[in-house]
Amino acid sequence: MTIEENGADAAHRRAVTAAKDGLRELRVQLSVLNHQVGLRAGLRDVDLDCLDLISANGPLSPGALARLAGVHPATLTGILDRLEKGLWIARDRDPADRRSVLIRIEPERNREMFRLYTGMNSEMDRLCADYDEDQLEVITGFLRRSAEAGRVATGLFAEE
Repeated sequence: MTIEENGADAAHRRAVTAAKDGLRELRVQLSVLNHQVGLRAGLRDVDLDCLDLISANGPLSPGALARLAGVHPATLTGILDRLEKGLWIARDRDPADRRSVLIRIEPERNREMFRLYTGMNSEMDRLCADYDEDQLEVITGFLRRSAEAGRVATGLFAEE
């Protein structure tokens, strides 16, 4: 290996480490933000996570939500009971199979949740204004691939 190649490898390792550090910092900051939003909304962190998963993927069956959230179905029952009691979700009969239930977001409460994230959404709009469409496409691709890496790593725990 030449000195030039060795230097390039070291520079790449430093860049990878910096990206991982940035993701770790982002994860912590989003966790703090979500915790603060959850406190304002009267939700536990796991409740907020499930609510977000329903919002992004719903309506969902309880089993599908349990898999996405990585929680035991019995644990999910308690989460859904709290969310339903707080009028955040509704459990409806699945029109395709009346024996099954689908969980959906209550639209009015969803608007309330959106209002709680207004500050972050405004900051993200301001931040994204500094990038052109091609740069945002690269960033979006990196974030999606990072999320997929997280799903793969989560699946490794399930195999143990």
